[in-house]
Amino acid sequence: MENPITRSCAHHIWFAILVSFLLFSILLCFDYSATFDGPGISGASFPVNKPVLVMMKNKTSSDADPSCTGRYVYIHNLPGRFNHDLLQNCQVLTRGTDKPNMCPYMENLGLGPEVGNNTEGILTSRSWYFTNQFLLEVIFHNRMKNYRCLTNDSSLASAIFVPFYAGLDVSRFLWDSSLTVRDSSGFDLVQWLAGKPEWKKMWGRDHFLVSGRISWDFRRQYDNESYWGSKFRFLPESMNMSMLAVEASSWNNDYAIPYPTSFHPSNDDEILGWQERIRHQKRPYLFTFTGAPRPELEDSIRGKIIDHCKASSVCRFVDCSNGGEKCDNPINVIEVFEQSVFCLQPPGDSYTRRSIFDSMLAGCVPVFFHPGTAYSQYLWFLPKNRTKYSVYIPVRDAREWLVNVEKVLLGISEEEVYAMRDEVIKLIPRIIYADPRAKLENFEDAFDVAVQGMIERIEQVREVIRNGGDPSVGFADEDHYKYTFSDN
Repeated sequence: MENPITRSCAHHIWFAILVSFLLFSILLCFDYSATFDGPGISGASFPVNKPVLVMMKNKTSSDADPSCTGRYVYIHNLPGRFNHDLLQNCQVLTRGTDKPNMCPYMENLGLGPEVGNNTEGILTSRSWYFTNQFLLEVIFHNRMKNYRCLTNDSSLASAIFVPFYAGLDVSRFLWDSSLTVRDSSGFDLVQWLAGKPEWKKMWGRDHFLVSGRISWDFRRQYDNESYWGSKFRFLPESMNMSMLAVEASSWNNDYAIPYPTSFHPSNDDEILGWQERIRHQKRPYLFTFTGAPRPELEDSIRGKIIDHCKASSVCRFVDCSNGGEKCDNPINVIEVFEQSVFCLQPPGDSYTRRSIFDSMLAGCVPVFFHPGTAYSQYLWFLPKNRTKYSVYIPVRDAREWLVNVEKVLLGISEEEVYAMRDEVIKLIPRIIYADPRAKLENFEDAFDVAVQGMIERIEQVREVIRNGGDPSVGFADEDHYKYTFSDN
C-alpha cells in the first residue's frame, strides 16, 4: 500500500515544477525594452521594441564609477523625427544655409569630408575636415555618445541631455509664413519630454540641448509672420531647460559655446604639433579681415573696416562674397590667418562669427569691436581678462567712428603681441572639438568644457532647491545689460 506521506510529497514536487515552468515562460515573454528609455553606456541607441537587457549593463548606485560621481549624464532616446530622420533627409536641409546640399557635410559623424593630403603645406595632419558650422549639434551628440560618464540610470545623472537637432530642424522653416509649421517640432518635443519620469525630478531644469544655430533663431517674441524664427525657447517647458548654442541670447538659460572649426584632432600629439607650428609661423601682415561686405546694413562697421584694410599696406582683405575667394575651404582660411598678427572680428549678421575661432586656431590675435562678439558670450572658454588674448576697440556708432585701426595696432608693443599670441595658442584645445571617434588624454576640448559648465550650472540650481529656494528665480530671466559697451 502506498505511503500517503510519499504521495503527498510527490504532488508537491510536481506542483513546484509546474509553477517554475510557468514563471520561466512569463519571463521569456516579457518586453524588457520598456524599462529603458536612454542609450547604453557605449552610447548606442536601440529601437523602442527591441530587448536590450543582455546588451548593456545598467549603472546603479551599487556599481557606479566613483570618478564619475557628480558627472553622470543621461541621454534621452528621442523619437527619430527630432534627430535621426533629419540626417536621413539631409538633401532638404538647404534653406537657412549657404549650401545647396547638406548631405556631404554629414560624413565622418558630422565633421564633413576630409580635406585630404593636398593641403599645400598649410595643414599638418589628416585631422582637418570641411566642417559646416550648422552641424555642431550632430558633432556634439556623437561626442556625447562616447562620454565616459554616461548612465542608463537617470537617478544617477547630474544632467539630462536632449539630443534634439534644433538648428537643423528650424532651418527648414525659418522663412515659412505659417507660424504653426515653424513651431510644431519644438512644441511636440517639450510635450514628449514633459511626459517622461526624468522631467518631473526637476521639471526640466537638469535638461540641456545644443544648437548649431544662434539662440536668437528660437526666440521669436511675437506671433507675427514678419518676425524671425520659432518661439521654441519661449515655450514654458523649454524655459526650464538650458541651451548651448554658437551664440547665446540675452536670456540666462542660453549659453554660448565655440563654433566648430575644421580641425578635429584624434590625439594629443596632433594638438601639440599644430601649436608648435603656428607658434613659429612668420606673419607678414599686421592685420587681416576675412568676410563679406554688408552694404544693406547701414549701421554695420564692416564697410569701414574693409576701407581701413584696403587703405593699409600691412593689411590683407579676403572678400568672401559671391565670386570671391573660397572662404569655406580650410586651406584658404588658415593660410590667411596664420600669416597675420591680428584678425579683425566685427559683428556680422549677428554678434558672433565662426571666424573668431578659425583665426585663433591659426594663432592670430582677435580684435573685437563689440562685447557681444566674444566677451559676453564664451565665458567658460576664454579668459576673463580680455587683454590677455585680444584687442578691444569699442564702436558704439559706426557712422561716428574715427579710429585708425592700423595706428592702434602699431601702438601695441612687440612683447605684448607675443604674450597675447602665446595665450591664444594655449587656448586652442578649449575652442576645438576633437574627433568623436577618438579620445584626448591630457587636453579638455570645447565639448569637455561645455559639459562641465552645464553640470556646474545644474548643481547650482540643486543647491538652491536644497536650501529651500525657488529654482525658477533668475533661471530664465533676460539680462538687459549683457551686451553693454565698456571702454575698459
